Formats: sequence, structure tokens, C-alpha cells
Amino acid sequence: MKELILGGVRSGKSRLAERRALDSGLAVTYIATARVGDEGMQRRVEEHRRRRPLDWELVEEPLELAVALRTHADEKRCLIVDCLTLWLTQLLCETDATRLAREREALIEVLPRLPGHVILIGNETNMGVLPPGELSRRYCDEAGLLHQSLAEVCDRVILIVAGLPFVLKGEKL
Repeated sequence: MKELILGGVRSGKSRLAERRALDSGLAVTYIATARVGDEGMQRRVEEHRRRRPLDWELVEEPLELAVALRTHADEKRCLIVDCLTLWLTQLLCETDATRLAREREALIEVLPRLPGHVILIGNETNMGVLPPGELSRRYCDEAGLLHQSLAEVCDRVILIVAGLPFVLKGEKL
């Protein structure tokens, strides 16, 4: 099972993913893509850590997501990736301009072949006004294209708003 959970900031994406992982009955590996840079991000990371069960494995991988997924996927394991849009942001800031395309293609290629349950979390940021800055516009474009590609290969796609999940593709919850 491959699931994509999209929603706004503080919409309940991570909580839903964590609940889905617990409900799977599988061992869980949490793949964190964040790089902790400031106090605000540190607080968010700590909040996520406090919520997670102690027996969940943690893997921190800010760039090579496809490699991390391939390494840790197993038919008896559920992987949570939190979050795709932090991963995307970090790739956009890389000095190698071709790295984003390579990492995105690797992710899209490997995802359907992975054993086990994979839950991907991403911020849906493209429901508003087009941002004025070039980097912000590129981010929105890349996030939209990434989410479309992943939605195509995932079994279930969920949009979460105010803590309420709306299944856009696949079996209802």
C-alpha cells in the first residue's frame, strides 16, 4: 500500500499518517527529511518526537529519499516520510541544479516497487495566489508536479483539512 497525504500546515497530516501506521500493525520506520535550523523548527521536531512511540525506528534523510526508502522498505514494515515538501525545499537549495530532477525521478521510479506500506506526507501549497518571487514560484511548480506524479503511482491519496481526511483516490478510510 502506498499512500500520499496532502494538506496545509497544521492540518493534521502527520497525526493521520501516524495513526495509519499504528493501524497497519507493522513495525514502523519514520523517515524525517527536516534539517533543524532554527528554534521554531526545533520545536516542531520535538513535538513530533514526543508523539511517536518509542519502538519506532527513526531515519534522518534530507536529500536521498529514494535510497532511504529502498534501504528500509520491507513487507513487514510501514514507512512514514515526513515531509516531501521539506525534502523538495532542500533540493531546491542545492548548488547542483540537476539534483532535484534526479532525486525526484528516483523516488517516482522506486515507489511502486517497494514492499510494505509507505505513507508520504506533503504540504499542499498550491491553492492560493501565485507567489511573486522566482524561487517561491519554482517551489510551487515543483511541489505541484511532484504531488501529481506521486498521486499517479499511489494506491490512496488523502487531502486533510482541519483534521478531516478526504480520500481523493483509493479505498475510503
